[in-house]
Amino acid sequence: MRENPERVAVAGGVAAPVRAVVRPLQEFLNTETLGGLVLLAATAVALVWANVAADSYRDVWTRHAGGEVAALHLDLSLRAWVNDALMAVFFFVVGLEIKRELVRGELASPRRAALPMAAAIGGMAAPAGLYLALNAGERGEHGWGIPMATDIAFAVGVLALLGPRVPLALKVFLLGLAIVDDIGAIIVIAVAYTGDLDPWWLGGAALIIAGVAVSARAGVRVWWAYLPLGVAAWIAVHESGVHATIAGVAMGLAMPLQARRDGQTALEEGETPVVERLEHLLHPWTSFAIVPLFALANAGVELGGGAIRDAVSSRVALGAALGLAIGKPAGILLAAFVALRLRVAELPEGVTWSRLGAVSLVAGIGFTVSLFITGLAFDDAALRDEATLGVLGGSALMGALGLVALARATRGPAGAAQPHIGHG
Repeated sequence: MRENPERVAVAGGVAAPVRAVVRPLQEFLNTETLGGLVLLAATAVALVWANVAADSYRDVWTRHAGGEVAALHLDLSLRAWVNDALMAVFFFVVGLEIKRELVRGELASPRRAALPMAAAIGGMAAPAGLYLALNAGERGEHGWGIPMATDIAFAVGVLALLGPRVPLALKVFLLGLAIVDDIGAIIVIAVAYTGDLDPWWLGGAALIIAGVAVSARAGVRVWWAYLPLGVAAWIAVHESGVHATIAGVAMGLAMPLQARRDGQTALEEGETPVVERLEHLLHPWTSFAIVPLFALANAGVELGGGAIRDAVSSRVALGAALGLAIGKPAGILLAAFVALRLRVAELPEGVTWSRLGAVSLVAGIGFTVSLFITGLAFDDAALRDEATLGVLGGSALMGALGLVALARATRGPAGAAQPHIGHG
């Protein structure tokens, strides 16, 4: 964080700029912690449902709704509506979070952003490389993006189990890493998992997003004014061949962080920026409804008939699991080490190498975006199931290992003096 909120006080309260940074972070972490529990429950329900009533599970999620409306291709299965439409709202909130972090959060300062950015890049490249090492030239080669992303809800949930023992700086590092992870995942989805492009629809989508950005700069502060533009952008992106969730990200990045008045960015007394208002409104919905519903629709894998045995010998499952379990922490630590040795970054106060190593294990929990990319990468149901089992197995392992390692690394009160390694 910019400053320790406990040390910054003005006239009987915490300074407003510090509150503006700390409050959204605390709300975000609290929501993600509870959301992780709901997500875990939804995953368990999906697995039980798929194994107790497999036909029912398949029939529900493959049932079609919608139709060809005004030449639009909207005859989608229920699972596709969840993955393409509801998850666009999830990625919209991701876009809002990215914008807030880039403008006013941990990623706003190049010096503070350097370590989580470097760690995230290493933590994306190494899992993808490990997956490809196992699957290059094989049927599952296209799934290289599956083990790249950290699931922030489950990761924050692991940190929450240790309560105040975990320094705030370590939570902020993990959040910054996950945000950069999300940016990388968005780029991968847009570039590597996009089908044939329709330039007319794509151009229309670009014009709509540009209209949102112009409205934001003009000072339009009522969030509902952007709703019809958001729906239009989603339809245009969906028809363009780019995955429809990219519309959500683009909308989030285009939204106004602050109101504009007389050509200058300004906030009236007591006014909340549109980005933070929308985050506050939508984040609980995405955490407690949309993402659990996504898990319910996508995490149901039949475990009988030798499925687990087949997954153990599957290159796809091993690529996903080992990418998360080995590639993720190894990439994070190696990239962090290089950034520190080159003196482009420094360890935050209260973050030691043991704690960094522990949180790199926690970052190996991949779920929501990993399963999302699984659905984009494979049309073959068998490959999807193998990848899903790999993601679930790797994530469960890293959650357990990360919790044990973090418990050992944070013995004593949070922020207690420990050997601090600066640039190495």
